[in-house]
Amino acid sequence: MRNGRDEAFTAFMAARYHSILRTARLLTGGGPQAEDLAQEALMRTYRAWHRIGRLEAAEAYARTTMVRLLVKGRRRKWHGEVPAEQLPDAAHPGHEDTSTTAVAVRRVLQTLPRAQRAVLVLRYFHQLSEEEIAGVLGCSRGTVKSRAARALAALREGGVLAALSDDDAYDYEGVSDHD
Repeated sequence: MRNGRDEAFTAFMAARYHSILRTARLLTGGGPQAEDLAQEALMRTYRAWHRIGRLEAAEAYARTTMVRLLVKGRRRKWHGEVPAEQLPDAAHPGHEDTSTTAVAVRRVLQTLPRAQRAVLVLRYFHQLSEEEIAGVLGCSRGTVKSRAARALAALREGGVLAALSDDDAYDYEGVSDHD
């Protein structure tokens, strides 16, 4: 039984790890915090694998876990990281524009409180409905709407969305879930 679970989880990881890590980067701003958040969510997903039931539900479970860990501030803290003197090059042709946009999006999201950031990531990156977001966050639909409105207002007041229309503001090249 465990061997089948391990194989199914390994297949899930191979197929969806990058998507989960992108979500964690959007939620945290990137870096080691994103990797820690993704790993903690994946560990919890693995432990709950027998309850998840379907492979299709595993990514939603991991995403929900990440959002709840972030909003509740209960991420696992690990202080054993050793900084490297020099980072390896991982660039590829055309990478500069995509990377610049992705970094800018993450920076903008970091200006928001965690709960508002989570609502925007779930709504505009994962295309979840208000009802689905409310289920993930464990709050009412009205709370989701007010958090989204406050987040968008803060971004507009800060001049971040001034040059973009509401429809264009969330078509971020470089951070899509369709890589």
